[in-house]
Amino acid sequence: MTSTTSPSATGATPQADLAEPAGPSVRTVSLLSFATMFVIGTDTFVVAPLLPTLTDTFRISADVSGWMVSAYALGYALFALVAGPLSDGRDRRGVLLSGLVGFIVMTTLCGFAQNFWMMILFRFLAGVSAAFVSPQIWASIPALVKPEQIVRTMGSATAGLAIAQVAGIPVGSWLAALSWHVPFWAIGGASVVLWLILAKAFPSVPGRPSGAPGGLFSSYGTLLRNRTLKLFLLAYLVFQTGNFEAISFFGSWFSKDFGLDVGSVGLAMMALGVGNAIGSLFGSHLIRRLGQYRSLLLALLTLMVLYCLVPFSPNLAVALVLLGLVMMVAGFVFPIFMSTLQSQTETARGTVSSLANAAMYVGTTIGGVVGGIMLTKVTGFFGVAAFTVVGYLAALAIYAWAGAFRKQKEAA
Repeated sequence: MTSTTSPSATGATPQADLAEPAGPSVRTVSLLSFATMFVIGTDTFVVAPLLPTLTDTFRISADVSGWMVSAYALGYALFALVAGPLSDGRDRRGVLLSGLVGFIVMTTLCGFAQNFWMMILFRFLAGVSAAFVSPQIWASIPALVKPEQIVRTMGSATAGLAIAQVAGIPVGSWLAALSWHVPFWAIGGASVVLWLILAKAFPSVPGRPSGAPGGLFSSYGTLLRNRTLKLFLLAYLVFQTGNFEAISFFGSWFSKDFGLDVGSVGLAMMALGVGNAIGSLFGSHLIRRLGQYRSLLLALLTLMVLYCLVPFSPNLAVALVLLGLVMMVAGFVFPIFMSTLQSQTETARGTVSSLANAAMYVGTTIGGVVGGIMLTKVTGFFGVAAFTVVGYLAALAIYAWAGAFRKQKEAA
């Protein structure tokens, strides 16, 4: 078995993966990471609360509406496989800014979609563009901050995704009360501002090719010979399939069973985003005390228990409390996923980031399709929650198979 212990995991960051000494402060890296992931996260999740409105607008059935979530995820998943090795040999700043240009154009065009298939196309291309953006953030963090600051800085990036639900998604929902077109145009405009900020403040982070022969995708051969990395990626894929199968249909469940309109769905998503933000911002303190793998085990077990309780919620208030706790634990655990994956390599972090993001979006694609069927065919939230619990249980088993929890015990 390949050990998870590496220089990046134990505190000695390799010289080959370091940025120039006169780099930005940890605070600057955290803020730039937060802002980028906030914009990407808002666009990633914006369709979820709009599903009921878009379903009516495009006159489609609920069981295929999930494809508007899945199209973005599929585009991201497929092209992340190219973006990773491409960025490892180039300056990550240039890849980040170029990808963001495509993201601006395609997200704006979503607001002009005239029918279901145009929306599918533009969402797919927006996902393709995003595949060249967010992996650069995850891959740059270990190169720009000290090893002991990596999890905390990744927590700031994760918090950007969380705050996208606290502020971005509800604002999108409220704008959609005027017109469903407006949220996409607003995200496009915010992305232009982000591009200008990154162009001025994001540092050069030269990539470091692995040096293996075989061209653009040669690094995959080296990485995928690492048994631990393969199992970690598989566990992450399974986890995110269950995770997004549920998250993508929170809004539809609120609308279907509790009668919420699109504006009220936005408020509900804000409440859930608060929990996610708390877990992202403050979870690093608990992780330092428990260790990464003990924290991972605790988080997975807690999530399974919570999802077993959610479908029995007698009213909206109880559902929001339980799902708020779910999102808090999810925010807590996400930096652990990224940190443990990044610890598996020093020279191909862009590729690992892209593989992780591809796994997440493949999971989102599957979850978006399965969730629509579960919500339609099974009473209440029972089918959706059951699928999610099975996914988490399978992810836990795969991590155990990889020896993750045994490694934690040995390290202790």
